[in-house]
Amino acid sequence: MTTEAPSQPAEHAAEHLRSDRGEHADDAAWAVERLRLAESQLGRRRQAACGPSDTDRAAMRFVLEETDLGRLVTPSDLGEHLGIVSSSVTGLLERLRDGGLIETRPHPSDRRSKVVLPVDRNDDPESVDPLSAVIRSLAAELDEDEAAAVARFLDRVAAAVDEECR
Repeated sequence: MTTEAPSQPAEHAAEHLRSDRGEHADDAAWAVERLRLAESQLGRRRQAACGPSDTDRAAMRFVLEETDLGRLVTPSDLGEHLGIVSSSVTGLLERLRDGGLIETRPHPSDRRSKVVLPVDRNDDPESVDPLSAVIRSLAAELDEDEAAAVARFLDRVAAAVDEECR
């Protein structure tokens, strides 16, 4: 049996983030750590509530967004976007189909493939994850320069996270 270390206050948990670059860099790094913690807690709460998994929500957002752009989504596209193998895509598609969220049809130009389509095209990607609407509203409060700086920073953070997981 393993014993977990006692939890530390949030301020102490980020001591390793302190840098010589100044307090503003520390503030930004700590804000990202708080975001990561909040997302992790949100994922656990959503799982406990038996709602769709993070992967299911990400899949639906992808299908809705790509469909809105007039692009066809294949199971392979979905797997590549989500970084999951084909057997996992199969299970994911079954869950979404059983939930009445998607349907699959033969690909119009490749009979060996299928396309994934949302069942209710009135669905908005934000209805799949209502938190997206809140985030967009908060982002609308930023001026153009702030939004560009935040986007550049978060894109670099996302790239670092992606590299860490490979």
